[in-house]
Amino acid sequence: MSDLPPVGVAREQRLVSAFVEMADTLVDDYDVVDVLYRLADHCVTLLGAAAAGLLLADQRGGLQVVATSDERARLLELFQLQADEGPCMDAYRTGEIIQVNDIAAAKGRWPVFVPEALAEGFRSIQAVPMRLRGQVIGALNLFSRDTGPLAQDNLSVARALADTATIGILQERAIRRAEVLTEQLQTALNSRVVIEQAKGLLAHAAGISTGQAFDQLRSYSRDNNVRLSTLAEQVVRGTLPPDTLNRQQTAH
Repeated sequence: MSDLPPVGVAREQRLVSAFVEMADTLVDDYDVVDVLYRLADHCVTLLGAAAAGLLLADQRGGLQVVATSDERARLLELFQLQADEGPCMDAYRTGEIIQVNDIAAAKGRWPVFVPEALAEGFRSIQAVPMRLRGQVIGALNLFSRDTGPLAQDNLSVARALADTATIGILQERAIRRAEVLTEQLQTALNSRVVIEQAKGLLAHAAGISTGQAFDQLRSYSRDNNVRLSTLAEQVVRGTLPPDTLNRQQTAH
């Protein structure tokens, strides 16, 4: 993939910071959806993916879209669920990494999914299961605009980031037992709904697309160290005016 960031000391420092951030988040009181959004962001900024998305299983083993790096990835992940096919679905079902170096060549395997992925401008996909031993709780998708494999060291980092999130989620479930699975997923889905509502409000207020509104939310969340779900609630409740986010985005 040609859009990989340069390898060097600066990138190694960012990788270390990403793992420290993930670890710090997971040992404290944390919001699952916020952790997974951070994971998606790290995959884009550190591994050169054009977009990333994460699916998490509910108590019946059904997958739900929980976090994505942008709107294109969200729509494509939803399409995988609706079509019940695609690399992320296969990664979850098999517990194995699914590497698709040329999506166009996989039409026979995923006849419904492939045309949609190509229409979104993606040419290769790497799907990493969120797995601990024999238990798979979800999957991470890395989308690229170019054909070809993801560099092995970057694939290893993606798996390690996914493993870190998986261990944290399963640890919390083990501590609080059966009710946590339903609670975690419901919290994540509720957060997702609020985020969608906040995107709509911002888009309407500023006359921009929902994708641009999502970028504003994520940028404000990172710059002000506020959980994405908390920020979205503030926007929906009216305690944080849309103009505040618009002004900060304009200042950038």
